[in-house]
Amino acid sequence: MRPAGFVFQRLRFAPPRLQHRGVCDVAVVGGGIVGLASARELILRHPNLTFTLLEKEKELALHQTGHNSGVIHSGIYYTPGSLKARLCVKGASLAYSYCDSKGVPYRRCGKLIVAVEREEVPRLKALYERGLKNGVKDLRLIDGRAIREREPYCRGIMALDSPYTGIVDWRLVALTYGKDFQQAGGSIVTGFEVSDIAMATESPARSSEGLKYPVVIRSSKGEEVRCRYVLTCGGLYSDRLSEISGCSAEPRIVPFRGDYLVLKPEKSYLIRGNIYPVPDPRFPFLGVHFTPRVDGSVWLGPNAVLAFKREGYQLYDFDAKDFTDALSFRGLQKLVLKNVVYGVGEMYRGVFLSAQVKILQKYIPELSRSDIIRGPSGVRAQALDPEGNLVDDFVFDGGVGELGSRVLHVRNAPSPAATSSLAIAEMIADELEARFSL
Repeated sequence: MRPAGFVFQRLRFAPPRLQHRGVCDVAVVGGGIVGLASARELILRHPNLTFTLLEKEKELALHQTGHNSGVIHSGIYYTPGSLKARLCVKGASLAYSYCDSKGVPYRRCGKLIVAVEREEVPRLKALYERGLKNGVKDLRLIDGRAIREREPYCRGIMALDSPYTGIVDWRLVALTYGKDFQQAGGSIVTGFEVSDIAMATESPARSSEGLKYPVVIRSSKGEEVRCRYVLTCGGLYSDRLSEISGCSAEPRIVPFRGDYLVLKPEKSYLIRGNIYPVPDPRFPFLGVHFTPRVDGSVWLGPNAVLAFKREGYQLYDFDAKDFTDALSFRGLQKLVLKNVVYGVGEMYRGVFLSAQVKILQKYIPELSRSDIIRGPSGVRAQALDPEGNLVDDFVFDGGVGELGSRVLHVRNAPSPAATSSLAIAEMIADELEARFSL
């Protein structure tokens, strides 16, 4: 295990090889952790092919990857045998090994899922059985006394102890994937916001290779990259990338913002490891929790409220198209109707922090309103179906015809995508190989 205080030199990326035009065998759209992990996996498997990764921002991994809680999940929550369960358990093991090999700091601080009410105990025991079936390491049920031994300021009736859970800076991990990709010969082009994906109608100027690279990817600035195949890992924009290539608009992405609180530094002694609630199946999201960070801070939360902009990290961030798209979608309308009380409560607690603290005090009674300040926010790309159901598994999408047969969209890579990223990358590479006969 690498010490969390280990200092790293900032990763620097070589200037992009492609300035205005370029060609490659495979273009990967999206510089978040899933896109970077997939690009890395593909180039390591196929060193004789050329790969280019396109990212709309000036830097990599700025959005979901750079705004998450930093937890290395162990795989407790997911249905036994499901893809999410298998990928999380495998991904956590791969993540720890990767961090060790690359010198990325992490801390295996563990997690307690704490029951504070008697009615939660059966659900907690069911989680324990589920975790065992998923192959999660070192799980055990502990009583109130053992809870206080692990977390002296935490109170609960019973808890599920997962010592294999850890914390890491996932953006640093993602940037390290990007460095691996470049060192293997891949090109990274930043500031390239994809506006169109289409089939070429003519050969590139001064090209003697004809239509060897028949797919044209255009940016909002008028730049072009030509390739044979396209993989998109667009996160918050995965549905729109699918639409512009002529594929399905569903499942739709609806952005939900999660606002964190931060424990004041002088109160950080209250928390040693991750402390989570027992999930309530009546509600669509997990609920607030306590998360230590590798930088020594402690985050509390998040809540979950509709964001009025897909990259809207502030309360008043607004984008008319994003807002209209979300509210006009039947799936969101149905989700809201099914969860009116829950949604209003989340909004209320987001405004009135004392209400949020009241929930947190169920686990840490010594916590007070004066111990916390407002912290960062993240936006979750939540995929919804037309019936208002959260799409809770991985969705791949292609199409038919000349273009559709050359594009693979990763439409949904749900949490814990960061933990599972290396395992997801293997699955995506397998899918790409099968579809495109690489």
